Amino acid sequence: MNNPKFYALIIGTEILNGRREDKHFKFLRDILNKNGFKFSGSFIIEDNPELISSTIAYIAMLENSVLFSFGGIGSTPDDHTRECASKALRDGSLHTNEHFKQKIQERIKNSSNKHPLNMANLPLGAKLIPNEVNGMYGFSLDDRFFFMPGFPEMSHPMVEYILDKYFKDKAQKEYRYTLTALCKENEFIELMQNAPKSVEVSSLPKLYSDGWRTTISIASTNDKLAKDEFDKYINFLKEKKINYAIGEGE
Repeated sequence: MNNPKFYALIIGTEILNGRREDKHFKFLRDILNKNGFKFSGSFIIEDNPELISSTIAYIAMLENSVLFSFGGIGSTPDDHTRECASKALRDGSLHTNEHFKQKIQERIKNSSNKHPLNMANLPLGAKLIPNEVNGMYGFSLDDRFFFMPGFPEMSHPMVEYILDKYFKDKAQKEYRYTLTALCKENEFIELMQNAPKSVEVSSLPKLYSDGWRTTISIASTNDKLAKDEFDKYINFLKEKKINYAIGEGE
């Protein structure tokens, strides 16, 4: 897949009700940016099967989407992600992965609790994702949809493994130019409206005690397009005699 766009699905009622803080978004944002990938969206949702299934299905519909899903693949009654992934991406059925089942059996051989065996029931065609911490795998579908535990110490090494295995040569270098001008962002509306589709333009206004400052950021995988678009803003500010500085400002 060329130009993959990454999405996070963070599943956990305990995050939404404040019992636990999310630790996935910042990690994923930073590692994707570091490796030159596009982080297109993040969803934090409750442990609701219908919501989980519909969110997975929605992300799957998006062009060049890649999903990193965190949480809901354990063996307790509120772990719905395996079945939800099958409903969204397969036929709704689950199939026992014998290798995974054997792994679990080795871990629970002295226990009367057999519920962990449910973790080996996966959607059709699922591939296992190694878990360096305790050996309890995550799984993937179609080399695009990756389902991992909610525990950061387990899932974050999995993300690194996935990026290296499936997307090592897929990153596109992005060229970005930034300026901060002493004006409101509405000065730039026409320029922003006329930007080429292949150029990303964003404005970030902020009000200080001495007036407005707006940071304009121009980015593209085509350096010439990005630079040409950036020059339009420079020329506009010079023509309007608006003071500016290259960079993010304060």
